[in-house]
Amino acid sequence: MTKEKSNKDNFFERVYDIVRQIPEGKVTSYGAIAKAIGAARSARMVGYAMNASHDMEDVPAHRVVNKKGLLTGKHHFDGTNLMAQLLENEGVKVIDNQIINFEKHFWEPEISS
Repeated sequence: MTKEKSNKDNFFERVYDIVRQIPEGKVTSYGAIAKAIGAARSARMVGYAMNASHDMEDVPAHRVVNKKGLLTGKHHFDGTNLMAQLLENEGVKVIDNQIINFEKHFWEPEISS
């Protein structure tokens, strides 16, 4: 395994550790996750990690949205509205791929030391 792959795998695992903590009915952002793991400028890498988590049933990727509450990752889910449906099943209202009352549903991950 190359050092670059090892670093990426470690980064992705730290992302997944945070995502697994998001409570049902809550969402967080790519940037909040990046900040929580000490990589504040790596929101895009968090997105790559979410995209790579498709076969991981214990990683609720549908709870990760952009900083404005938009379902920017929705095209990575099977079906056209699966991400919105999963959120709505948890009590999060979504209209036109936008979370309604985003501030109410936002979960801020703890900053790891």
